[in-house]
Amino acid sequence: MCRHESNGIEEIVDDVSDNLLSLSSNVDEDLIGIKIPLKELRSHLEVGKGGVRMIGIWGMGGAGKTTLASSIYDQISGMFDGCCFVDNIREKSSKYGFEILQEKLLSDILKQKDMKVERVAKGKQMIKSNLCNRNVLIVLDDVDHPDQLKMLAGSHDWFGEGSRIIVTTRDEHVLNAHKVNVIYKIRLLHDDEALELFCKHAPQQDYIPKEEYEMLSKEVVSYAGGLPLALKVLGSFLCDKDINQWRSALARLKDIPEEDILGKLKISYDGLKPMEKELFLDIACFHRGGTMEEAMVSLDACGFHPIIGIKVLMQKSLVTLSRNGPLRLRIPAMFDMHDLVQEMGHYIAQGEHRDNPEKHSRIWREKDILSICSMYPTMNSDKIEALDLYTKMGYPPHLPQVVATMKNLRSIYWRSYPPQLLQANFQPAMLCCLILQYSSQEQLWKGRKHLPNLKVLDLTSSSFLIKTPDLGGLPRLERMILRHCSCLKEIHPSTGYHESLVFLDLHKCSNLEMFPQITHMPKLMTLILSGCSRLLKFPDIQNNLDSLVDISLRDSRMIEVLPSSIVQYCTNLISLDLSNCVNLKSIEFDFCDFKKMEKLHLSNLRLQKMDQLFVNSNFLPPFLTSLSLRSVPILYWPDIPSDIICELSNLQVLDLSKNRFSRIPLNLMQLPRLKFLDISLCKNLVELPDLPPSIAVLDANRCDSLVIKDFPTTYKWLWKVTLGYQVRGGENVLQSVFQENTIEDHFMSFHRDSIDISRALGFDISTRSFAYETFTLQLPRNWFSDYSGFLILFSLMEIPDVIITIKQEMQIINLVR
Repeated sequence: MCRHESNGIEEIVDDVSDNLLSLSSNVDEDLIGIKIPLKELRSHLEVGKGGVRMIGIWGMGGAGKTTLASSIYDQISGMFDGCCFVDNIREKSSKYGFEILQEKLLSDILKQKDMKVERVAKGKQMIKSNLCNRNVLIVLDDVDHPDQLKMLAGSHDWFGEGSRIIVTTRDEHVLNAHKVNVIYKIRLLHDDEALELFCKHAPQQDYIPKEEYEMLSKEVVSYAGGLPLALKVLGSFLCDKDINQWRSALARLKDIPEEDILGKLKISYDGLKPMEKELFLDIACFHRGGTMEEAMVSLDACGFHPIIGIKVLMQKSLVTLSRNGPLRLRIPAMFDMHDLVQEMGHYIAQGEHRDNPEKHSRIWREKDILSICSMYPTMNSDKIEALDLYTKMGYPPHLPQVVATMKNLRSIYWRSYPPQLLQANFQPAMLCCLILQYSSQEQLWKGRKHLPNLKVLDLTSSSFLIKTPDLGGLPRLERMILRHCSCLKEIHPSTGYHESLVFLDLHKCSNLEMFPQITHMPKLMTLILSGCSRLLKFPDIQNNLDSLVDISLRDSRMIEVLPSSIVQYCTNLISLDLSNCVNLKSIEFDFCDFKKMEKLHLSNLRLQKMDQLFVNSNFLPPFLTSLSLRSVPILYWPDIPSDIICELSNLQVLDLSKNRFSRIPLNLMQLPRLKFLDISLCKNLVELPDLPPSIAVLDANRCDSLVIKDFPTTYKWLWKVTLGYQVRGGENVLQSVFQENTIEDHFMSFHRDSIDISRALGFDISTRSFAYETFTLQLPRNWFSDYSGFLILFSLMEIPDVIITIKQEMQIINLVR
């Protein structure tokens, strides 16, 4: 029998099996949005295929985990020797202990009413000994701790051949710890499904106009966000209400969430440890929609240990990470969560005093800020721990004075701070994070302010700031961020001997001319002076900076000399960026002296003796992973020693773009780990070099003279190639990536103005088509099983009259304009 016939028979068997299973129970007829999850879950269960499989159903509270498990249980339970559905395990195990649950499991499967378990250990032994030879189906519903699974389904060998164990939980960690075979993440309802479910529980009544009913129903669906629990609760509540009561209920929901819904969601929150609860509330109130990288700074400063804490919140379906674009484009990850989960967090942060914001733990709403300021000076706000201050209408009177009275603040995020000093009595002892971005003050405070726990001071885009404050009263300060402080001229001398400072960012402080002498900064790891276009000299270092690993001087155009003290005192440097230091005339050290350096960026340098650097084949640090030589005007590129990179066995990223050589003077085959090569804008380059098999990304855009006569098919890791329309022979590159030995998920880009030919699976080709041009593409034999087709895009603005014809001849597709 041929393979195609075999596949056809299997499909028929699967269809018949699906029909028989659907006939075995009517439970799913009244359920909405469950057909696809049921089919997917049955596929994961592989009923009848032998072995023992444990399947986890994971999702947020109220998402329908129990409903899905019940439906599949009713459909397939007749196919097993014994079956049992153990519900509400979280609640029952805490109330009655595990013995009762073990008794139910044994009684239901063995069909013996009087099964007695005296001890948990004895119960485990009884389950294993009685079920190890039985084909059983068990559903363990609402599990919230790994111990619960250990007591009821300790391992696969407890059960006989063909057994299936289904576990529902809000906590992915429970399933990972127990090593289940598959974790099925339950999806929320689409809008159409959600509307159908809501209308089922709140059907239109004769006394409600149809248009009003449809409009308000869509509002409810939007509020519920696809959560079945919310749709059912709200539908059941509104089913007998008139139109005015509907409007009133929806208005109330915006201020007072439905307790039946929040109570169900709050179960996941209640299971968190105290620090995880605080972490969740901060994300819910302040950081949803913000980048994870920025939020982590504040959360870490507050002592929440967010790296492990966020993992826990994600496993409990309370927090997710989202990106507005493909992962490979390095779009920053942002915190996200379901609207109702965030509403639950807001409700908890406000506590029992919704109308008294001075008693809330966190303040983030404009109306609460206004309310607190209206109570000045009688207001007592010792309960407030964190502030996120931004008002569209401008800040109310007395706001700085009010904030100064909040003695238990640990975090402040204040955008557009008014042009005045922080109050003299502003000294919250618990403050860990102070972020005053886009402020308009010239000076933060006078003299020395005692903030013993402050770890983060962020004054980004404070464009009127002239000088930094005295840091002597900030003994625990770790991060000072002064990005885009364009008027900053003076860095207080206390910065140069601060013992706790780890991260100092002065990016684009374009008026800064001098940096104080560094006499004692034993913990400094990152020093960013990029874009300090008036900085006259590198800081004078007088002591060891063993912890310093990253220096960026990119675009620091006035620095002329890099002193030998850098290599003398910064022996552990890992990254050095000197890109666009166009006035740099002298480097008084050898790069190879940095034995731990991994990243070196020398783009657009104009050293007087630049050529001499390349005479010595050992001038580069031996452990580099990234090297940028973009637009380096080396007079004798072709005379560079061929073995200059022979020791760089760890190099992964190499940027040679915007150079004038006609042939690359380096033997790239000596770089066994090279993944990214940028030779774009090398307009004299006439041929591609031999590339190592490890290459993944090749950028040769705008290489006007480049001709590609042949392109090997051995680059199995290659997923992105960019060629300009001037490049001749691009078809050879295209041809090679269609071979069978390449990895999945390619993105091929031939930029030729306006016509894009794209494979739906991420394969992108852009080609300029002149009149009646034909593009011929040779496909591999199995192309029809690996590729879903081609997407052809073009700009009507640039090419108003386009006719695209696709002709197929044997294995050839012709794209004709």
